[in-house]
Amino acid sequence: MSYRNGLNRTATKLDKPLSSSSNCNSSNGGKYLAPSPPPSSPAPAISKPGSPLHPTSASSRRTPQRTWKHDSGGRVRVAVRLRPRNAEEMVADADFADCVELQPELKRLTLRKNNWVSETYEFDEVLTDFSSQKRVYEVVAKPVLESVLEGYNGTVMAYGQTGTGKTFTLGRLGEEDIADRGIMVRAMEDILAGICPEQDSVTVSYLQLYMETVQDLLDPSKDNIPIVEDPKTGDVSLPGATVVEIRDQAGFVDLLQTGESNRFAANTKLNTESSRSHAILMVNIKKHVKVPVEDLDIPNENGLSMHKSKGSYPPTVRKSKLIIVDLAGSERVDKSGSEGLALEEAKSINLSLTALGKCINALADGKSHVPIRDSKLTRLLRDSFGGTARTSLVITIGPSPRHRGETMSTIMFGQRAMKIENMMKRREEFDYKSMCHKLGMELERCFAESERQNKLLLDVERKLEERLEETRRAEKNLECALEKMASERARHQKEHVEVLQNLEIERTERLRMENELQAAKSDMKNHKEVPEPSKDVNDEILELKLQLENERQSRQQAERELRILKSGVPSQYGNSESTEIMILSRRLENEIQRRTKLEDEIKRLQNQLSQATLELEVAKSSASGFTSFGLNSLKTPMIVNHNFESDLGHNLDTGRPQDHVGLQKLLSLLESQDVGIQVQAVKVVANLAAEEAHQEKIVEAGGLHHMLLLLRDSEDETIRRVAAGAIANLAMNERNQELIMSEGGIALLSRTADNAEDPQTLRMVAGAIANLCGNDKLQLKLRDDGGIKALLKMVNSRHSDVLAQVARGIANFAKCESRGVVQGSRMGRSLLIDEGALPWIVGNANNEASSIRRHIELALCHLAQQDVNARDLVAAGALRELVRISRECSREDIRMLARRLLAGSSIFQSELRRLHIVP
Repeated sequence: MSYRNGLNRTATKLDKPLSSSSNCNSSNGGKYLAPSPPPSSPAPAISKPGSPLHPTSASSRRTPQRTWKHDSGGRVRVAVRLRPRNAEEMVADADFADCVELQPELKRLTLRKNNWVSETYEFDEVLTDFSSQKRVYEVVAKPVLESVLEGYNGTVMAYGQTGTGKTFTLGRLGEEDIADRGIMVRAMEDILAGICPEQDSVTVSYLQLYMETVQDLLDPSKDNIPIVEDPKTGDVSLPGATVVEIRDQAGFVDLLQTGESNRFAANTKLNTESSRSHAILMVNIKKHVKVPVEDLDIPNENGLSMHKSKGSYPPTVRKSKLIIVDLAGSERVDKSGSEGLALEEAKSINLSLTALGKCINALADGKSHVPIRDSKLTRLLRDSFGGTARTSLVITIGPSPRHRGETMSTIMFGQRAMKIENMMKRREEFDYKSMCHKLGMELERCFAESERQNKLLLDVERKLEERLEETRRAEKNLECALEKMASERARHQKEHVEVLQNLEIERTERLRMENELQAAKSDMKNHKEVPEPSKDVNDEILELKLQLENERQSRQQAERELRILKSGVPSQYGNSESTEIMILSRRLENEIQRRTKLEDEIKRLQNQLSQATLELEVAKSSASGFTSFGLNSLKTPMIVNHNFESDLGHNLDTGRPQDHVGLQKLLSLLESQDVGIQVQAVKVVANLAAEEAHQEKIVEAGGLHHMLLLLRDSEDETIRRVAAGAIANLAMNERNQELIMSEGGIALLSRTADNAEDPQTLRMVAGAIANLCGNDKLQLKLRDDGGIKALLKMVNSRHSDVLAQVARGIANFAKCESRGVVQGSRMGRSLLIDEGALPWIVGNANNEASSIRRHIELALCHLAQQDVNARDLVAAGALRELVRISRECSREDIRMLARRLLAGSSIFQSELRRLHIVP
């Protein structure tokens, strides 16, 4: 049963000590928890120092190579997870309520013994049947994993009845859905992210305890591995197990797949894939860290504290171990129906679990003797309960009232485990070998650096001597330059007088040009009253332009001379010369400003002349009745004006036709009685609408309204086709889409399609409707105005371009519907199915034309994302197309989407099984 629909909740923070949770109060039947001592006070350890879990012979002695950091006791944290009902329980327990009621916000669980009696228990975490794998990992395993990365040992274990989801919680690989990854896969992802691959190492062993023999899941030939205990530290090791170094996540997943394939499993009445062995994943981490000396207690060989300078960071290695245990499920033989070998396996499983329960009871009750050697399972887990590791236990239960006894036993196991206190220890070793190697390398580097510095010093002395010689030569050159400057001063003074004379001549020339400009303005006013532009005006403008160019050159020459004078005039000439230069500079700036005004005035007159010429050309063309008025005829006078400006040597941007005639004048041509003029004018508007920069101006000037009027009133199909194309271009903007819908654009486009004979007209209309289909807000109005039916009518043309636009519109519509369902703004069956579009979609899902097929495949996947459409898709035969898309689609994203849809829908899965189709 999948936990895929679980809710993500905030994970428990690492800095919250495990001992801060409350202990279980056994006096009231396990209903409430009594508060534990405050975190500041050390929590008492339940197990005695002389118990098998705490050897006292040599573990307390210090050695020069290792230090132990003792933390306050950490209580075993227990979380309970409820499995949802499976298919068999849906039928067998249909008339019965669940025997378990969860209160996750209060971290409580209520077990109903019958209709009148119930008991309430509290746990560290209560995970409902819809809790996600990520939520389970963050609550159960992540605090343990963070402690492991800090140098502590950690254990994560799953306990519960067979078939309640232990293997799903821990060992799920998430191959089909990445959200289903279990604790093992997620833990390794965080481990690899928390270490440095260059200097740290991670090794893994994967074992199973089957019939009281330790077997290697990575090498099945090793079927009886001995358990070895260190007499000094009490650590448990398996020297015969296969150890694999992990470099990346993919290698670890392959290792888990190999181990799962070698694990014993059987089919019972309670579970079709019941694990017949306890799986144990051991992860050993070796991490290099830098720890300040003041945070460490470093003993020397005599056991005394060594003095280190404050702030130094000796090389330190933290060695920690993470154990993840997937216990085989407890079962009753009368319910599981085990017999033969399965019966012997069940006996062995129950015996090992019973031994584990006895150890839990002894530790919880504070007994002096803990039967740790009754089973190999308890020997392997001696550090997890009452030892030095941080332990987190997840107990899994089912909701069925038929298994109330097993559920009660699992709950009590978790309640007793919550009473156990562990004394966590951090394992750190000083890497003296690495430190000596680094110091040797540093010494060699210092020797080499010393040699380089000596060589560099000799080079610097040689370069300083060369620079000193260059300085002497530079002083001689400077003396020569000063003599030349004295001879130049007299020449600059003479040139200064000449510049003043040139400025006076330039002022006189400017006055003459102003008079000529006034005369040119008068000529231009007279020019507007004649039917054709005057050649005299053009000649005058040309002459003014030439004069202006001469003046520009004179001004530039004067500026250059002035700059030379400013840089060359010495300070001893006095304030009079400097004042005169400043006056000249201001006069020159004034002349520049006046010249700029003259240029602007000439440019304005030229624009007026160009506009008058263009209006005259349009009037002549209209009067002569020509029918080829269009984009080319509008550009002709602009080309002439552009060449005219080129002849004058000034680049004037003539712009587009609407910049001279005006957009309103261009739109007014659409109302002309001459069909030829209308055709050319609507083509110009359509071309402009194709550029996003012009769309807003066209709409503001009423261009969209004119296009809709042409669709309604024009009898010429060419005009209607081009107008539909312009509307399609404008419909790419969301605001324009709402305007089109508000002015009845769908009805006009539909009527245009009904009267169209040319497939290109249908293509333009289909493209416009397809753009409108991409707006989430307009879907209902689009359906009510007949937009979907208009698209479906156009498929009768069988033209590939038309069908491609129809397919694009249906894909846009289906995508918007799917997005609305995800956002919660839409419910119910697809409007496309209501309008009868599904048969055509299914029939063209494998169309030969890729432009049609890719849109239909996308639309079909979006329809399949809505569960309410599943039965209609199955009835229409779309399931086979979805299977084909998941296998053959050229686009990987659509192919993967189809696979997820097939795997995630129960209706699709049942139909695939009925048809014997493997997706």
